[in-house]
Amino acid sequence: MADSTPRVLAGRYEVGELIGRGGMAEVLIGRDNRLSRRVAIKVLRADLAQDSTFQARFRREAQSAAALNHPAIVSVYDTGEDTQIASDGSEVRVPFIIMEYVEGHTVRDLLRDGAALPLDEAVEITTGVLSALDYSHHAGIIHRDIKPANVMITTAGDVKVMDFGIARAVADSAATMTQTQAVVGTAQYLSPEQARGEVVDARSDVYSTGVLLFELLTGRPPFQGDSPVAVAYQHVRENPPTPSSIAPDVPEELDRITLKSLAKDKTIRYQSAEEMRADLNAAVRGGVVGAPAVGVIAASNAAANAAQRGAPTELLSATPASTGTTSTAIPAVPEAEEVEEKRGRGWIWALAIIAVLLIGGIIWAAFLRGDGREDVAVPEVVGLTQTEAESELTEVDLVPVIQTEASSEVQEGYVISTDPEAGVVVQVGGSASGEVTVVVSAGPDAIEMPDVIDEEQADAERTVREAGLTPVIETEASADVEEGRVISTDPAPGDAVEVTADGSAPEVTLVVSAGPDSLEVPDVIGMTVEQATNALEAAGFQGYTTLVTEVNVPGYSAGEVVSIDPGVGSSAEVNQSFRIEVASGSVPVPNLEGLTQEEANSALRDAGLNGNFQQIPQDEVPAGTVWDWDPKGTVEQGTTITVYIATEPEPEPSESETTTEPPDDDGGDGDGGGEGDG
Repeated sequence: MADSTPRVLAGRYEVGELIGRGGMAEVLIGRDNRLSRRVAIKVLRADLAQDSTFQARFRREAQSAAALNHPAIVSVYDTGEDTQIASDGSEVRVPFIIMEYVEGHTVRDLLRDGAALPLDEAVEITTGVLSALDYSHHAGIIHRDIKPANVMITTAGDVKVMDFGIARAVADSAATMTQTQAVVGTAQYLSPEQARGEVVDARSDVYSTGVLLFELLTGRPPFQGDSPVAVAYQHVRENPPTPSSIAPDVPEELDRITLKSLAKDKTIRYQSAEEMRADLNAAVRGGVVGAPAVGVIAASNAAANAAQRGAPTELLSATPASTGTTSTAIPAVPEAEEVEEKRGRGWIWALAIIAVLLIGGIIWAAFLRGDGREDVAVPEVVGLTQTEAESELTEVDLVPVIQTEASSEVQEGYVISTDPEAGVVVQVGGSASGEVTVVVSAGPDAIEMPDVIDEEQADAERTVREAGLTPVIETEASADVEEGRVISTDPAPGDAVEVTADGSAPEVTLVVSAGPDSLEVPDVIGMTVEQATNALEAAGFQGYTTLVTEVNVPGYSAGEVVSIDPGVGSSAEVNQSFRIEVASGSVPVPNLEGLTQEEANSALRDAGLNGNFQQIPQDEVPAGTVWDWDPKGTVEQGTTITVYIATEPEPEPSESETTTEPPDDDGGDGDGGGEGDG
């Protein structure tokens, strides 16, 4: 049964499926289990891991890319080595690089169908590449392999330049070319000086970007051929066509910019990535473009070609560095004219004679010296561990002299530099010591405080510990920062923290939000108690208590909040105790005595009651005013109250209207009070 346990590098990076393969390394998708994020893992191919040359180049890639922090450059997060078992059963240390995982597609994918991109998109991609190159050039790093496959467009539309695998510092570019005698780059995007094996600088990246711009505008590179030899020859000797000759919608300004970037003579070309980007931005805005007319650049190319004739020009290798195949030697460029060919042969013979004389002189000097000394080139050991560097030097009879130096950029125990530098020839044997000073990193003498502001406490502590620092947590009330997130740090982000003498991790303070100490009371009037409670919690109140009492208040239905203490809009502690009054649904019948019918009706409506008015004759109170009402006291809202309104009493009847009682039979006067006679 196959082992389903995922492979983990450095106890942290979980390795996933293969997503890319180059000549030197494989790229796999991975996951950083510590930071819970996807990463890209670049691993040196196992069959190359035992080759010190490839190991040094792979480490150089990590150092080059790690030194660059720009939004248009794929970031390098970490490096390390993994132990693998070789086919012969031996253990092999395989280096790896942890990089930013970029979701999107390469520009090569956009151009795969051979169609040109819209002008604005082509310019936007090119300016993004130039922005990245301008940054890397200021950092002293030349990319040397700008091509569509090395430019990504993210899902958000951002440009990302990747693969600094053959990038080198400006200071050692010349030495690299003369030592390896190999052209580095991809044939269709080589600058003329790269094709000739000459010294490269930032202007070589500008040329390759010009080739990229040409292809974005037209759908094809400026030079095409059946072999890398043919393409490299055209880069050295042929004038490129104007983009508009292939894509008629390309404006004249972009023709000029493209051809200036493709000038054969480096001094005619744009002198920096920023200069070319400025011209592209001016073209987009309708401003003045600094590139000369197309004819001027064509004339300068012709002059550059004429200057090259008569001197032996050797194209060293046009095999793309990223393919991993053996470099193919490209013969000298053939001349069209017989006279020039003879002149070239004359130079070759002259140089050959000079070389023979020089070699003879060196042999004769060694014979005369006779002290057993020999010349040895210092190997490249920068980026190796101290033990590995010492082994490399002693193998070629050089004597390593170790010095340590504090460094925040090179990991402790790894070589920062050598004196003499790699490639310099020194003498060993006899009276020559063959000493090489090896400067080894002692680690940083100060650690930069990472920026963990607004991070969750756990994440911030992890980041600080990874930086070699010890977090000390303090809490502080804050209404602006979510509870549990970092408010501030001491020292501030970016400040240097001195390393302790005993080597322990220095302490730094993280101030973490404890949440607000007071909050504003929300408006809960008219809500039910449950609704009011939810509103208080939503406002951030926690652990609070409430005392609910019923009150007889007109204008509110039973259960509605009529007041809260502390009051609405006031400031209260997070765990404040609240007194909430709710309407009971009962209301007192207002005192209506002496009111007019209109006044009484209004008072009843205000109390949430209804009125039934009846007219009652009454001589005790003024007519038209309330004489009495029923019921009194407290009643349910909506109850109908019978209200008695006094009216004028009816008048007394007159004598004429009074009914006369009939006389008694005995003839009395009707008083009924007469006495009998006897």
